[in-house]
Amino acid sequence: MAIAACLLFIAISFLRKSQPITRAIIWPSTLIGLTLHGAYLGGCFFAVSRGMPAGVAALIVSLQPVLASLFAAKYLNEPLKARAVLGLTLGLVGLFVVVIPRINMTGANAISLVAVVASVIGLLGGTSGTILQKKYGGVIPTLAGTSIQYAATALVLLVLALLFEEPNITWSPEFIGALTWLVLALSFGAILLLFFLLSQGSAASVSSLYYLVPAVTAIIAYFLFDEHISPLSLIGTAITVVGVWLVVSKQKETAATN
Repeated sequence: MAIAACLLFIAISFLRKSQPITRAIIWPSTLIGLTLHGAYLGGCFFAVSRGMPAGVAALIVSLQPVLASLFAAKYLNEPLKARAVLGLTLGLVGLFVVVIPRINMTGANAISLVAVVASVIGLLGGTSGTILQKKYGGVIPTLAGTSIQYAATALVLLVLALLFEEPNITWSPEFIGALTWLVLALSFGAILLLFFLLSQGSAASVSSLYYLVPAVTAIIAYFLFDEHISPLSLIGTAITVVGVWLVVSKQKETAATN
């Protein structure tokens, strides 16, 4: 977060006239940063650090399109129909099928309750951050706003790290490679692309892309971490995908009609 903020501040120094940092954008940018970056990424990474399989964490946060549809209906006046409610129900059922049976297990397939809670925090943070970005992003310069987001999140995560962790870093090629990927691909590429898409479409339709996350994550985790998917997890994932599809397809039909 700190590196990404510094790089964006450097970029802004060359675009001072078109990307001003004013008091008016500090508060909403800080709020977006703490939810979209702090809670979402922090929650997901913490869950994985506590043993949550990457595929299961991805499945939990893949409910974001459904929650985003509900929030967008209330706060952004994006319509929500009965079909979307059915989708929400199916998505929750699929999630329970995958996660609940594994919370009290022991052994390699066990999932701790704290990891589940952290993933849910990530889900709520990512959803609320997306809604806030859609609501305020139109009046916030992208680079300036994003730099404030990262700077505020870096300060909060630094405090949490000093309170709950040992501030030691083992510098290795793997760590440097992962850090470089997080800064360039995620903090610059993915987040700025997300903001661009939100400026062009509805929060619900943009969030619908998250439904691809579990499948892609499962494939990557299979090759990188040798994570295998059980038949029960496949069933739960299928139920969740159907639930999300019910919400997404309805949103697309509504957008096309309008």
